[in-house]
Amino acid sequence: MVEHTRNGSAQAASQRAARSRIREGLPYPLGATWDGLGVNFALFSAHATKVEICLFDDAGEKELERIELPEYTDEVWHGYLPDARPGTIYGYRVHGPYEPDAGHRFNPNKLLIDPYALGLVGSIEWNPALFGYKMETGDDLSFDDRDSAPYTRRSRVIDPAFTWGRDRKPNVPWDKTIIYEAHVKGLTKLHPQVPERLRGTYAGLGNPAVLDYIRSLGVTSVELLPVHSFVQDDYLQQKDLVNYWGYNTISFFTPARRYAAVPDFAFSEFKEMVARLHGAGLEVILDVVYNHTAEGNEKGPTLSFKGIDNASYYRLLPGQQRYYINDTGTGNTLNLSHPRVLQLVTDSLRYWATEMRVDGFRFDLATILGREPYGFDEGGGFLDTCRQDPVLNSVKLIAEPWDCGPGGYQVGGFPPGWAEWNDRFRDDVRGFWRGDEGLLPTLASRITGSADKFNKRGRRSWASVNFLTAHDGFTLNDTVSYNEKHNEANGEGNRDGHSHNLSYNHGVEGPTDDPDIRTVRLRQMRNMLATLFLSRGTPMLLAGDEFARTQRGNNNAYCQDNEVSWIDWGAIGAEERDLAEFAQRLMLLRNALPILTRGRFLTGAYDEDLGVKDVTWLRPDGAEMSSENWSDGGARSIAVLLDGRAQATGIHRRGGDATLLLLYNAYHDLVSFTLPESVGGSAWTRLLDTNLPDGQAAESFAVGGRYDVTGRSMLMFVLKPEDTPGDEPTEMERSYQHVLQAYERANIETVRFHLDAES
Repeated sequence: MVEHTRNGSAQAASQRAARSRIREGLPYPLGATWDGLGVNFALFSAHATKVEICLFDDAGEKELERIELPEYTDEVWHGYLPDARPGTIYGYRVHGPYEPDAGHRFNPNKLLIDPYALGLVGSIEWNPALFGYKMETGDDLSFDDRDSAPYTRRSRVIDPAFTWGRDRKPNVPWDKTIIYEAHVKGLTKLHPQVPERLRGTYAGLGNPAVLDYIRSLGVTSVELLPVHSFVQDDYLQQKDLVNYWGYNTISFFTPARRYAAVPDFAFSEFKEMVARLHGAGLEVILDVVYNHTAEGNEKGPTLSFKGIDNASYYRLLPGQQRYYINDTGTGNTLNLSHPRVLQLVTDSLRYWATEMRVDGFRFDLATILGREPYGFDEGGGFLDTCRQDPVLNSVKLIAEPWDCGPGGYQVGGFPPGWAEWNDRFRDDVRGFWRGDEGLLPTLASRITGSADKFNKRGRRSWASVNFLTAHDGFTLNDTVSYNEKHNEANGEGNRDGHSHNLSYNHGVEGPTDDPDIRTVRLRQMRNMLATLFLSRGTPMLLAGDEFARTQRGNNNAYCQDNEVSWIDWGAIGAEERDLAEFAQRLMLLRNALPILTRGRFLTGAYDEDLGVKDVTWLRPDGAEMSSENWSDGGARSIAVLLDGRAQATGIHRRGGDATLLLLYNAYHDLVSFTLPESVGGSAWTRLLDTNLPDGQAAESFAVGGRYDVTGRSMLMFVLKPEDTPGDEPTEMERSYQHVLQAYERANIETVRFHLDAES
């Protein structure tokens, strides 16, 4: 064991004075808690032998004194400083054994971030002193005695007071939820209506012009890429690149200062952003990273957890505790099987849900959170905790249900109450519209809520978060513009990023002036957007896809904090506006069609009481699909009849929703479809044809008639009910009129871009 010693009478006198004023305090709550009179410090470490708190001057540069925490209760070191106040800047030095082979990496020469810090100051400057071992040697069994304080961040005591005013969470029901995935900086960095000093910040995202645009589009919930404080990777900085996405967390309670217009006020600026989003009726969902930290593997730096209690915080290889289990692909994996680590994560979630008032969380590599030492378990500690916690079970919980560990792919494997990113929807829809063979059966499942994955244990169709694109991968525009990834700007020889993109450039790689290619690309984007918003499940739209944003073929722009990743509002022309208003029209129609948002899964089974099927799959000639038709790998067109009568509810089961007919044609050539007869209907009213210009009046076509569907097109019809005697309209007639009113509104509504330069 190596202990840090200090000499000198002045220092000894300072220590005696510190000991004389620190009190024992309490072992809870963990972190630095201001009670109005002083600050209680509490730090968990099961294996430390001594913990010192280091206090710094107001600039956070000069270490003023070190004070040993006097008490140790239930593996928590604690003490109370009556003269500490909000704004106090501090860090920890933790003593204990430096025995990497036993999993212990204590080194009191390293200043450590409080895992429960509510505020941070300073930045990480990469230097060998940040490492617990002599980094230059490459031998992590060696011990480094250099002080890391000049190169690392400090923690700051925060007064959590904030005036929320009349803020109310929107509490959007799952069946009405439409998610908009965005990056705090990228969304507003180039927005002309945001004052330049606020672009790329929390305050910029809360700008009225930005909020009015998002609200006018029709989404309900903004999902933000990570905003927890994270670390810039040294290897990226050496290439003049940065970690743009932020999946490298070091502090689970602090909003990243880099997104604050005034970094020292990131805490309150984030809260104001949330309040402004709520005021616009928009939910805030955070993409959170609790599967690993920025400390890497045994060769990584000692910034916080590694120096506080490495053996508790991380999953280590059994029998080889010098090394880390790497189910994340980032070097380490948090050990949520440990009760204190589980507490850290759930305390963080409750903090963001209550103190910061966010409405939900999307969990990066969520399989890890449900993995116990024996493997993934949907009844594991973390997932059980979320289900029973009165705070966490009332917010939206979304899993990215995969990681790179054994058994890591778990789409559909999470318990009731969770929604999950459904990458099968992305791949099957992309593949179908690209013209791949054999996808009709899987397409049928995807557009009806992916019952093959989620229809169990009373889960609802909203559990499937349907998406075409996300931050990781091609944008929608690039999906129809590139055959290959083009990640050369990342400095890895184009070896990074996925090569399986299910994309097609339609004749030319990248941008083109060829009108025929541009036409088919725009129609393919419309086809995929229509498939997304007219499917059961929870739709998620990547910010900018609604107006064909491009990343120039880069499908792994994690390190591109520049025009590659930032939304280029100045590039929005007539075609881009039309596409955005098409997306808006789809969202307005979706909201008017309960048959698309009801939670029950569609089965195709015959309802004896009502005499109908909830969904019927038809060939283009109007005949019902047979098993032979389903197994035809070359088939690329299908009609879907969603009978609104089957959605009737209540004791008498009368009425129902409007009946829809969806036509999908992924052939390159025209296909003639028969418009089927349906009980109670007199005609089919066309509301959507992706081959026609927007804004057309609804047009009716006779049942049993033919409709020629252009190659690579999708259509939607609503059944017009037969006229019935009497003054009171039937439920079907009311539903039909409601849809027509929504359609008329959709032709009037415009997306409010607000692209005039800010004055």
